[in-house]
Amino acid sequence: MSDENGSISIVLADDHAVVRRGLRLVLDAEADLEVLAEAGTTDDALRLVKAHRPDVVVLDLNMPGSVASSLDILPTLASDAPATRVVVLTMQEDPQYARTALAAGANAYVLKEGADSELVEAIRRAAAGEVYLNPQLGAKIAAAPPEPAGPPDDLTEREVEILRLIALGHTNTEIGAQLFLSVRTVESHRAHIQQKLRRTSRAELVRYALDHGLVD
Repeated sequence: MSDENGSISIVLADDHAVVRRGLRLVLDAEADLEVLAEAGTTDDALRLVKAHRPDVVVLDLNMPGSVASSLDILPTLASDAPATRVVVLTMQEDPQYARTALAAGANAYVLKEGADSELVEAIRRAAAGEVYLNPQLGAKIAAAPPEPAGPPDDLTEREVEILRLIALGHTNTEIGAQLFLSVRTVESHRAHIQQKLRRTSRAELVRYALDHGLVD
């Protein structure tokens, strides 16, 4: 994806001006890359991406702004500028951060220490609709055991526990006795479960539990 001149348009977002200057020197040296604007906060990043609709936004993972984390603006970017690819540029070497960023919608994850050699390639690949991950982090993620799946549909651990017992045929009184809860508390949890899952009958709850592997 590029403009009619064949160049890839970029919004550069990092809260350190000296870092932005260094990155811009790297990017401006490439004939096919064009930095349209720079942002120092998450708010500016959102505003400039919406205004310029760049091919790529290079986004620091930790920037000030009304949004707590740059990761939190990824859904907004995906909604308001779906054609803009996101290249996360960060000092975070924890594979979990990379996994979370990619799951949240980032197209590339680059460590700042390797920006001079990796960023240009990451931008080009992201603009082409590909995914780029720092090779060392990719190796760590591949070697790590898979993350355990959390409760589905925003259910709490307690709600999953109660849903499992409902699916196994236990009454509210029996569930309360097993979990040392009052019947009223069980009823409240059950109401929350039904609301979250948009299912009201026991048969529907049993089917949901079976479909999600909560019971055999």
